[in-house]
Amino acid sequence: MANGILIVDKPQGWTSMDVCAKLRGIFHERRVGHAGTLDPMATGVLPVFLGRATRAVEYAAGGEKEYVAGLRLGMTTDTQDTTGRVVDTRPAAVTMGQLEAVLEQFRGEIAQIPPMYSAVKIGGKKLYELARKGREVERAPRPVTIHSLTVEERLGPEEFRIRVRCSKGTYVRTLCHDIGQALGCGGCMSSLRREMAAGFTLADAVTLEQVQQLGAQAQSLLLPVDHCFRHLPALTLTPAQTKRVRNGGRFTFSQEGTWRVYSPEGEFLAVSQGKDGQLTTVKSFYTVE
Repeated sequence: MANGILIVDKPQGWTSMDVCAKLRGIFHERRVGHAGTLDPMATGVLPVFLGRATRAVEYAAGGEKEYVAGLRLGMTTDTQDTTGRVVDTRPAAVTMGQLEAVLEQFRGEIAQIPPMYSAVKIGGKKLYELARKGREVERAPRPVTIHSLTVEERLGPEEFRIRVRCSKGTYVRTLCHDIGQALGCGGCMSSLRREMAAGFTLADAVTLEQVQQLGAQAQSLLLPVDHCFRHLPALTLTPAQTKRVRNGGRFTFSQEGTWRVYSPEGEFLAVSQGKDGQLTTVKSFYTVE
């Protein structure tokens, strides 16, 4: 039975759910989920969780992410990337210095208006469903954090490569669009590669071709679920405490904080919280016997 995390280098043209469906068939495991959706045009780090490890998806989806994106200036589209319908073109004689100066206003905490071509729901309807019918609705700005934003290189007269490290919920194509608006020439995203998500990088990733080639041996690629919590301190329990955790109970514990908890044999049991003199399970991951 498959149980663990697979870091996939998502290919272009696939949705994140396409990847999950493919892995569901390879591993013969119906419980498959991913942390952090990537648009079909995007490639790169997609953490996929199989089996009981799917219980960790909610924790993995909220961390920082890092992207390298193509910024195409002088062109505005309805999807905010080059796959969409062009709605405006303008001359874009922008220097590196001008671009660098504009980027400063996009660093730190900023507000983004979700693009119409997104899965955000308004009135019970996904925005992209409304967009495909030619409708546009008012969207409230959402706060996001841009931890770092730099120009990597100039790719051509109107195209640059930028690197973005950002919080959950950031739309990089909206960032490209907004940078273009700030420059006065318009802009959109021409490419996107995610290099880090949930603490995992491209160095941890494998391609779908590699997974398929291994077939039944593909389970050797799975990372244990406690990799998601390696930033937390580890706590090894006594046999009596382990039994208590397995039975859903709590026990006396003097230290405050959140821990990744193990049995004496080294089995990852749970993420637990020490508070008010007790250690309580927040989420369990042990194998049910």
